[in-house]
Order: sequence, then C-alpha cells, then structure tokens
Amino acid sequence: MPQRFFKLSDDVHVPGRWHLDNPTDSQERELDDPWVFRAGEPVRIAGRLKIPIEHAGRALDFTLAGLSVPVVHVRVASLFTELAPGDVQLIPVDIEGQPDSYLILVATRLIRCIDEQASRIRLWTHEDGLPHKVGQYASVRDLRIDPSKAGDAKVFRAHGWPGPLLISSDIKEALERVGVTGVKFEAV
Repeated sequence: MPQRFFKLSDDVHVPGRWHLDNPTDSQERELDDPWVFRAGEPVRIAGRLKIPIEHAGRALDFTLAGLSVPVVHVRVASLFTELAPGDVQLIPVDIEGQPDSYLILVATRLIRCIDEQASRIRLWTHEDGLPHKVGQYASVRDLRIDPSKAGDAKVFRAHGWPGPLLISSDIKEALERVGVTGVKFEAV
C-alpha cells in the first residue's frame, strides 16, 4: 500500500489557546526574510530567535506562529528528530514566560509532488499583470499530492506551493499516539 501524506496545521479551535507572533531576532527586530522557514530548505540564522506571544493563553505542543512558522515543544521536536532526521532542522527559540524549550520546525525538503489533476489549481497568467509569475501556481485548493513522487520523505513542502507542511502517515500516527496538542491533519 502506498504511503499516505497529510497537511499538518494548527488547530485554532483549542479553547483558551495561545497565539504566537512572527519570529524576531534576539533584539526583537523583524527578520530580514521571515519566509525562509517555509522555503523547504535548511535555514542559516545567526543568534537566538524569539517568538512573541500575540495572545496569551494555553501553551500548545504545536503552533503555527505568525507567517505560519511551525513552533514545537521539545518533546515534539524529539519525535521529528527520531522519525525524520534528514527532513527537518530545529531552531531553538525563546518564548517569553515559557520555562519549557520550544523550537522552530523547518522542513528541509522541497518536492515536486502536486497532483495537478486531483487538486484545484489556478496558474498566474499574463492578464494578472505579474509577468515573473506567469505559469506558477496562483492558488492551490484541495491540495493532493502524488505519493510516488515523495519517495522516502517524511516531512516536506511541495515545490511551487510551499506553504503547507506535509507529513507522512507514520509521523501523523506518532503525533496522535503521544497526544500532541494543537495539531490538525488533512489528507493530501
């Protein structure tokens, strides 16, 4: 049976949960390129990062901070390191008032795997007025991937549409088994 994959996202319906803001440098300045955490490749960051709390509340094991940057508790980070060591990079972050350790989870693989027939795709056209984007994905709804193109990947982002964090079914099952809070899964 072919491997199944899931979009891992933030369960925003957890009652009383916290909301985290965009990552900053240690001086609480915006990063030059905060989108690097979603590019599907390793990140080079100098110095320790901070994640401000946008809305105080219950700390979760998994949260998408501002700009949809995945932030995980150290116990979740350990799970990813054990099950997908070649697919992830973990960057320590400080979250004010949190005695526990949290890390940014970076998927270091970008895979050309979108099933364009099964997904609802809209491409940029000349009429959109952005010539440098013509032919690229303008939107991808009902994302579906071709599992055969994912190979041995356990954690990755889809080439051309790197926003969603994609995980294999064994990662999903491990997160469920240990009761990770804040996660939501959608089959892709």
